Amino acid sequence: MNITEKILAKASNRSRVEPGDVVFAKVDKVMVHDVSGPGVITVLKELEKRGKRVEKIWDADRVWITEDHFVPAVDKIAAQNLVMLDKFSKEFGIEKHFRYGMGQYGICHTLSHEEAMVLPGEVYVGGDSHTNTTGALGCFATGMGHTDVAYVLLHGKIWFRVPETILFKMNGEIPPYIMAKDMILKIIGDHGTEFGNYKAIQFTGEAITNMPMEERFTLTNMTTECGAKNGIIDPDQKTIEYIRERRPDAKFDLIKSDSDAQYHAIYEYYVDELEPIVAKPHSPANISTAREVSNIEIDKAYIGSCTGAKYTDLLAAAKILKGRKSKVRLEVLPATQSIYHKAMKNGLLDIFMDAGAVIGPPTCGACCGAHMGVLAKDEVCVSTTNRNFPGRMGHVESKTYLASPQVVAASALKGKITDPRDI
Repeated sequence: MNITEKILAKASNRSRVEPGDVVFAKVDKVMVHDVSGPGVITVLKELEKRGKRVEKIWDADRVWITEDHFVPAVDKIAAQNLVMLDKFSKEFGIEKHFRYGMGQYGICHTLSHEEAMVLPGEVYVGGDSHTNTTGALGCFATGMGHTDVAYVLLHGKIWFRVPETILFKMNGEIPPYIMAKDMILKIIGDHGTEFGNYKAIQFTGEAITNMPMEERFTLTNMTTECGAKNGIIDPDQKTIEYIRERRPDAKFDLIKSDSDAQYHAIYEYYVDELEPIVAKPHSPANISTAREVSNIEIDKAYIGSCTGAKYTDLLAAAKILKGRKSKVRLEVLPATQSIYHKAMKNGLLDIFMDAGAVIGPPTCGACCGAHMGVLAKDEVCVSTTNRNFPGRMGHVESKTYLASPQVVAASALKGKITDPRDI
């Protein structure tokens, strides 16, 4: 069996599962945030209206809450949602509540690994589509809707159809101008946004082995843009070290794919042959090389989100921006407070500010077109985020180009989309 099958087999107390099997699996961790949490709470209240008293949840120690999408609170509704979450966590004894403005907090899909909230071998569900991100730790991580998350909160288990797995072998040595964002955009461009529908997408190969953990999260994050049920990577020594640095006493099962594991399809890429990639409006699959669209002038460069504001993302951008000035609006929002602090301690924020950037707090606001820098009609942005649908980052007639932190930084310096090799 491959890793996804082995994790689901263990969680459902089976010795073996195959693609297409329906299993009732135990869940190890569940997450909600300030957008999904109120929806889940509404489902629980509806149950009470129908006569089912909800006096406790399955296991408060396995539940965590983050405030990340509409913080700082953008309006009265957003503020009230934070109050609703606060009451919910207190009522049910949920101690792992990352509150905005109270120390460590940030984007849920970064906190999940930055705080080692989820461990290798676990089944993790979250009330957000990019929950796939955490599969880079070697766990089964997937997003769910309000009703399913509410069921997990009550029962600690949920059903899955075991997905078929598509394996991507990423071969070769990664050039200094190529990042994981280029790799996943190339994959989506080659195969489309629906090829992974209800499938597991797994990554392996020399490039993955040599890739920092933070870069691996970019790959699994954007399996969501392929339609995948989950994205996953077999854990290795880097995974262990990453977890141990954050939770030295953590105990977990290091589940890996069998050598004779079967896959629905296998694709091979040679990363040393890749060019810096940009996804043009209005689809992550609408790709070109950065040099092919180097005539596109931009109004804004955005470095943020669960996809593009991890520490290694900020470091890659800072190396290009150091000693230079941005020609357009440049916004940098670290994904968590811990990353923000590390970037400040190591001088990255000085580099960004000297380049003219606005440094913002950890929030999903601009990525989802809610606040903290939305786009106006006809404005063009090059962004480290994961989606560029119409209206995703603001006005429905604005345009977002997706790219790596290196491409975004280089583009800010030129005022138009730029290959980092051309700086």
